Formats: sequence, C-alpha cells, structure tokens
Amino acid sequence: MPDDVDTEKVWSGMNKGKDNCMIPILANKYYRKPSVFDPANLLKQARRQKSLSSGSVPEICVLDPDGDLSSYIRDSSVGKRNPYWACYHTDLYDIGIEGLSVGVIGRAVGASFAVLVAEELFASGCRLLISITSAGQIKTVHKPPYFILIDRALRDEGTSYHYVQKSAYAFIHPGILAMLNGIVKKKPLVIQGSVWTTDAPFRETEEAISFARSENLLAVEMEAAALYAFAQARKKKVVCFAHVTNQMGMIDKDFEKGKDNGNAVLFQLISNIIREWKRPLKVFV
Repeated sequence: MPDDVDTEKVWSGMNKGKDNCMIPILANKYYRKPSVFDPANLLKQARRQKSLSSGSVPEICVLDPDGDLSSYIRDSSVGKRNPYWACYHTDLYDIGIEGLSVGVIGRAVGASFAVLVAEELFASGCRLLISITSAGQIKTVHKPPYFILIDRALRDEGTSYHYVQKSAYAFIHPGILAMLNGIVKKKPLVIQGSVWTTDAPFRETEEAISFARSENLLAVEMEAAALYAFAQARKKKVVCFAHVTNQMGMIDKDFEKGKDNGNAVLFQLISNIIREWKRPLKVFV
C-alpha cells in the first residue's frame, strides 16, 4: 500500500456493510454444539502415523511455557519421554514427584497453543492440568520472583471466546481454589490474585497497564484466561500460576528466576500442589 494512502480511511471503508456491527471473534459461536474436529480423533491418527502404542499420560500434567523445567528433565536422568503422547507439536516428559508420575510439556506458549495441548492432554488421560508461566509484574506486591495462584484472568485474548460467552474475566473453579488454599501459606512464596491475559505481549501500552492496575490485576501473562474458559466449558480441572519474574524488561537484569533457572522452586510448588491433590474429601461441583 502506498505511503500516502490514509490507511485508517481504507480500513473504515472495508468495515462498512451488512456485517458492520459483527465482530467475528464474538459471532457464530454455538457454545452448546460439539466441534467437528475432535482431539481424540486427531490423536488416533497421529498415533497411527507415528506407530505409537495406546496408553495414557499421567493424571497430573504441567504446562511449562518457558521450557526450563522440561529442558532440565529432558537433559538429565530424572525423567523420561512419555511413549504414548501422540501430539504433533510437543514432547511430554514423565517425572516422579510425591509418589506420582507427573507429565511436563515445555514451550506451549500463548492461549491458543496452551488450550490445544490441554484438549489433547485431557483426551489422553490427564485429570489435573497445572500451568506455570512467566509473568510481568503490574502491581508491586513483592520483589520478583514469586508465584501468583490465579483466581481470575482478564480475557484480552481470543481463544476463550470460542469456549464460553463474552465476559470480562475467566475464573478458576472454586473447588480447585479451595483445595489449594493451603499452598499460599507455604514456601515457595505464593499469593492469590488476578492477572491480565494478552495475546500481544509487545502491545502492553502504558494505558493498558494503567487500566490493569485499576482493576487490581497483579501481573500479565498469556494463557490463564483461555485455560480457565476451556476448563469451564469442558468441565476439566485446571489451575494456573503466574511466575512473576520480570517488570517487562524495563529494569536492568530483568527476567531472572534465581538458582537453576527457578527449577528447584518449580519442583517445590508442584510438590505442594500434589500433596493437596492427594488429600481426601476433594469436592468439585
């Protein structure tokens, strides 16, 4: 397009017509209807193409978008690659924690990728999905790094709107929040709070950050709103944590997780979650 063209006027003209008031991401969403494309069918064909045996993934799985934990498991002798995981895009590594086999998947970054993998994990035998993602600090409550047990997430991404009707926030299931209440009082440092989920990390403007602060959102990340919407729609058990590691690159020596890229505290957090998961009298409605 030539430099002298008024692009705002061009876009305005393109948006006129009978669909002028229809925003595609909010339109034609039949929430009670099943999808034609089913994750179990995809995995069946992937298993055939890869000549994989039938089997299940661990009942507890972890999404590790940064990839530090999954890389450590891959490169050391503490775990092994799951032989039944048929996903085209990721590898799943099994590791023993608190007497249970736990599956860890690295680098499923962003709302759409995280939910794609979540769909496939629950179709493969997962019962509890834990997401632990790096996040940028919005409100100063502690010096990074620390964790936020996310209770609600601002839906500033696209994937959640394919699962549940439009609303400002997606929420953790109250039964899961109650189950994990005890980890807030333990090490590593965990606080409960709300976050902003965005698809566009490099469009975090001063104005958007100011709005997030006015909503008492503590951090910004890229997956929680979509994962909670998926969990609500599919009636699955999902919990999301923001690992606040940075101030969006605005200070020197930012993005530090501490010793061993933060893997020791990640293992401790997952251990604490598993202990609560194994307690009797868990109630989910």
